[in-house]
Amino acid sequence: MSSKAVENKKKIVQEIKEKIENSKSVVLVDYRGLDVAEVSDLRKKYREAGVDYKVYKNTMMRFAFKEAGYEDFVENLTGPNGIAFSIEDAIGAAKVSDEFAKNNDKLEIKAGIVDGNVIGIDQIKELANIPPREVLIAKVLGSLNSPITGFANVLQGNIRNLVYALDAIKEKQEAN
Repeated sequence: MSSKAVENKKKIVQEIKEKIENSKSVVLVDYRGLDVAEVSDLRKKYREAGVDYKVYKNTMMRFAFKEAGYEDFVENLTGPNGIAFSIEDAIGAAKVSDEFAKNNDKLEIKAGIVDGNVIGIDQIKELANIPPREVLIAKVLGSLNSPITGFANVLQGNIRNLVYALDAIKEKQEAN
């Protein structure tokens, strides 16, 4: 093998390793059986979710995952694999992979990495079912707002009762 070919392979391994290290999550899928149109659709969905999807040779990925410290992930690198790197959103790759796999049984989710932990298919599916960030923030704000609203209603109720009591006293004194 020429030194130029070795250098090119080292660059690819380094590229994969950097993507692993810079991603909030990684999802490995087996795309065997997908036709060109389905793969194009999958790539489009990943791109729309801000996920980087690539197909690398397993040998290159093995070196990269080992260098990144994920030696136990290497056992999943058999057959034709695509890898989705979610750089901005930890659930993006899992969500797109799970939704696509539900509609197309040819895509097989194999494994993933989230927050430095290797996870299996079940955890990827759980991750995919987490509501979007905006929905979670709205729920938190709603739950924070609820006690304040309740407190305001209690205060209004007390003030309203005080007004009724004063009004009753006034009417009683006017009647006398």
